[in-house]
Amino acid sequence: MLKKVTLATAIAATALAITGCQEEEKAVGIDPSKHTDALFAVMNADRTNYTKYIVGRLGPKGADAVMPVEHWKDVDNGVPLPAQMFRLGYESVSEVTDDFTYSLQSIWPINSQNAPRTDMEKEGLEYVATNLGKNFYGTETLGGKDYFTAVYADVASVKACVSCHNGHKDSPKTDFKLGDVMGGVVIRVPLGE
Repeated sequence: MLKKVTLATAIAATALAITGCQEEEKAVGIDPSKHTDALFAVMNADRTNYTKYIVGRLGPKGADAVMPVEHWKDVDNGVPLPAQMFRLGYESVSEVTDDFTYSLQSIWPINSQNAPRTDMEKEGLEYVATNLGKNFYGTETLGGKDYFTAVYADVASVKACVSCHNGHKDSPKTDFKLGDVMGGVVIRVPLGE
Protein backbone atom coordinates (compact mmCIF):
# COMPACT_ATOMS: atom_id res chain seq x y z
CA MET A 1 0.00 0.00 0.00
CA LEU A 2 1.41 3.40 -1.01
CA LYS A 3 1.47 6.14 1.60
CA LYS A 4 0.98 9.75 0.50
CA VAL A 5 4.17 11.68 1.19
CA THR A 6 3.50 15.34 1.78
CA LEU A 7 5.94 18.11 0.92
CA ALA A 8 6.42 18.78 4.64
CA THR A 9 7.25 15.10 5.26
CA ALA A 10 9.73 15.08 2.38
CA ILE A 11 11.41 18.25 3.61
CA ALA A 12 11.59 16.89 7.16
CA ALA A 13 13.13 13.65 5.89
CA THR A 14 15.71 15.62 3.91
CA ALA A 15 16.51 17.73 6.97
CA LEU A 16 16.97 14.56 9.03
CA ALA A 17 19.31 13.12 6.44
CA ILE A 18 21.34 16.33 6.19
CA THR A 19 21.68 16.79 9.95
CA GLY A 20 22.52 13.15 10.51
CA CYS A 21 19.54 12.48 12.80
CA GLN A 22 18.60 8.84 12.63
CA GLU A 23 15.50 8.88 14.76
CA GLU A 24 12.37 10.62 13.49
CA GLU A 25 11.39 11.62 17.04
CA LYS A 26 14.34 14.02 17.14
CA ALA A 27 12.84 16.07 14.32
CA VAL A 28 10.97 19.12 15.53
CA GLY A 29 10.03 20.25 12.06
CA ILE A 30 11.22 22.98 9.82
CA ASP A 31 10.86 26.65 10.58
CA PRO A 32 7.99 27.70 8.27
CA SER A 33 9.86 30.87 7.25
CA LYS A 34 12.79 28.76 5.97
CA HIS A 35 10.31 26.56 4.11
CA THR A 36 8.60 29.53 2.42
CA ASP A 37 11.96 31.27 1.82
CA ALA A 38 13.11 28.20 -0.12
CA LEU A 39 9.89 28.01 -2.12
CA PHE A 40 10.15 31.72 -2.93
CA ALA A 41 13.78 31.39 -4.03
CA VAL A 42 12.74 28.90 -6.71
CA MET A 43 9.68 30.91 -7.78
CA ASN A 44 11.62 34.16 -7.92
CA ALA A 45 14.45 32.64 -9.96
CA ASP A 46 12.01 31.17 -12.49
CA ARG A 47 10.01 34.40 -12.77
CA THR A 48 13.09 36.62 -13.04
CA ASN A 49 14.72 34.41 -15.65
CA TYR A 50 11.51 34.17 -17.71
CA THR A 51 11.15 37.97 -17.58
CA LYS A 52 14.79 38.76 -18.40
CA TYR A 53 15.69 36.04 -20.86
CA ILE A 54 12.37 35.39 -22.63
CA VAL A 55 9.99 38.35 -22.33
CA GLY A 56 12.77 40.93 -22.27
CA ARG A 57 14.15 39.57 -25.55
CA LEU A 58 10.83 39.26 -27.38
CA GLY A 59 8.82 42.02 -28.86
CA PRO A 60 7.18 43.48 -31.92
CA LYS A 61 9.75 42.80 -34.63
CA GLY A 62 7.22 42.07 -37.34
CA ALA A 63 3.80 40.56 -37.84
CA ASP A 64 5.04 36.98 -37.36
CA ALA A 65 7.25 37.64 -34.33
CA VAL A 66 6.52 35.85 -31.07
CA MET A 67 5.58 38.43 -28.46
CA PRO A 68 4.35 38.63 -24.88
CA VAL A 69 0.77 39.89 -24.84
CA GLU A 70 -1.99 40.02 -22.26
CA HIS A 71 -4.43 38.04 -24.42
CA TRP A 72 -1.80 35.54 -25.57
CA LYS A 73 -4.31 32.72 -26.09
CA ASP A 74 -6.15 34.78 -28.70
CA VAL A 75 -3.17 35.19 -31.05
CA ASP A 76 -1.04 32.62 -32.83
CA ASN A 77 2.28 34.19 -31.88
CA GLY A 78 1.58 35.26 -28.28
CA VAL A 79 3.26 34.08 -25.12
CA PRO A 80 2.11 34.70 -21.53
CA LEU A 81 3.21 37.78 -19.63
CA PRO A 82 5.36 37.06 -16.54
CA ALA A 83 2.40 37.38 -14.14
CA GLN A 84 0.36 35.00 -16.31
CA MET A 85 3.23 32.51 -16.45
CA PHE A 86 3.43 32.67 -12.64
CA ARG A 87 -0.29 31.88 -12.36
CA LEU A 88 0.06 28.99 -14.83
CA GLY A 89 2.82 27.60 -12.60
CA TYR A 90 0.57 27.76 -9.54
CA GLU A 91 -2.27 26.05 -11.40
CA SER A 92 0.07 23.18 -12.29
CA VAL A 93 1.43 22.91 -8.73
CA SER A 94 -2.07 22.93 -7.23
CA GLU A 95 -2.90 19.83 -9.29
CA VAL A 96 -0.23 17.79 -7.47
CA THR A 97 -0.15 19.17 -3.92
CA ASP A 98 -2.14 21.16 -1.42
CA ASP A 99 0.78 21.42 1.01
CA PHE A 100 1.15 25.10 0.11
CA THR A 101 -0.43 27.79 -2.03
CA TYR A 102 1.06 30.83 -3.67
CA SER A 103 -0.07 33.81 -5.68
CA LEU A 104 1.18 37.06 -7.13
CA GLN A 105 -0.76 39.96 -5.65
CA SER A 106 -0.60 43.73 -5.46
CA ILE A 107 -2.15 46.64 -3.64
CA TRP A 108 -2.20 48.18 -7.15
CA PRO A 109 -3.50 45.23 -9.21
CA ILE A 110 -4.24 45.59 -12.91
CA ASN A 111 -6.50 42.55 -12.61
CA SER A 112 -8.79 42.67 -9.54
CA GLN A 113 -8.32 38.93 -8.91
CA ASN A 114 -4.74 39.79 -7.88
CA ALA A 115 -5.81 42.10 -5.06
CA PRO A 116 -5.30 40.98 -1.44
CA ARG A 117 -8.22 38.93 -0.09
CA THR A 118 -7.35 38.75 3.60
CA ASP A 119 -6.20 41.32 6.14
CA MET A 120 -2.89 39.44 6.47
CA GLU A 121 -2.27 39.57 2.70
CA LYS A 122 -2.96 43.32 2.65
CA GLU A 123 -0.75 43.93 5.69
CA GLY A 124 2.06 41.88 4.14
CA LEU A 125 1.85 43.61 0.75
CA GLU A 126 1.92 47.03 2.39
CA TYR A 127 4.87 45.97 4.55
CA VAL A 128 7.06 44.72 1.68
CA ALA A 129 6.19 47.83 -0.36
CA THR A 130 7.49 50.14 2.38
CA ASN A 131 10.30 48.00 3.83
CA LEU A 132 12.53 47.30 0.85
CA GLY A 133 14.48 44.07 1.17
CA LYS A 134 12.42 42.72 4.08
CA ASN A 135 9.95 39.84 3.98
CA PHE A 136 6.70 39.64 5.93
CA TYR A 137 5.69 36.62 8.01
CA GLY A 138 2.56 35.94 10.03
CA THR A 139 -0.09 33.40 10.94
CA GLU A 140 -3.77 33.52 10.17
CA THR A 141 -6.81 31.31 10.57
CA LEU A 142 -8.91 30.68 7.49
CA GLY A 143 -11.90 28.35 7.48
CA GLY A 144 -10.99 27.12 10.96
CA LYS A 145 -7.46 26.11 9.91
CA ASP A 146 -4.19 27.82 10.88
CA TYR A 147 -1.74 28.94 8.21
CA PHE A 148 1.74 30.41 8.10
CA THR A 149 1.64 33.24 5.56
CA ALA A 150 4.73 34.82 4.01
CA VAL A 151 4.88 37.79 1.64
CA TYR A 152 7.89 38.61 -0.55
CA ALA A 153 8.36 41.75 -2.62
CA ASP A 154 7.84 41.54 -6.37
CA VAL A 155 10.32 44.06 -7.75
CA ALA A 156 10.29 45.56 -11.26
CA SER A 157 13.38 43.90 -12.72
CA VAL A 158 13.18 44.95 -16.38
CA LYS A 159 11.89 47.98 -18.25
CA ALA A 160 9.15 45.90 -19.90
CA CYS A 161 7.47 45.37 -16.49
CA VAL A 162 7.47 49.10 -15.77
CA SER A 163 6.27 50.06 -19.25
CA CYS A 164 3.45 47.50 -19.23
CA HIS A 165 2.12 48.48 -15.80
CA ASN A 166 2.50 52.22 -16.32
CA GLY A 167 0.81 52.10 -19.73
CA HIS A 168 -2.01 49.64 -18.99
CA LYS A 169 -5.49 51.18 -19.14
CA ASP A 170 -6.57 49.34 -15.95
CA SER A 171 -3.48 50.13 -13.88
CA PRO A 172 -4.25 52.12 -10.71
CA LYS A 173 -0.59 53.19 -10.46
CA THR A 174 1.26 54.56 -13.46
CA ASP A 175 4.56 55.87 -12.09
CA PHE A 176 6.56 52.68 -11.45
CA LYS A 177 10.33 52.77 -11.98
CA LEU A 178 12.90 49.97 -12.27
CA GLY A 179 13.60 48.56 -8.83
CA ASP A 180 10.19 49.57 -7.41
CA VAL A 181 8.06 47.06 -5.52
CA MET A 182 5.06 46.37 -7.75
CA GLY A 183 3.37 43.77 -5.56
CA GLY A 184 4.28 40.61 -3.75
CA VAL A 185 4.33 36.84 -3.78
CA VAL A 186 2.06 35.43 -1.06
CA ILE A 187 2.93 31.89 0.08
CA ARG A 188 0.66 30.09 2.54
CA VAL A 189 1.48 26.82 4.34
CA PRO A 190 -1.01 25.00 6.59
CA LEU A 191 0.18 24.58 10.19
CA GLY A 192 -0.32 21.27 11.98
CA GLU A 193 -1.53 18.22 10.20
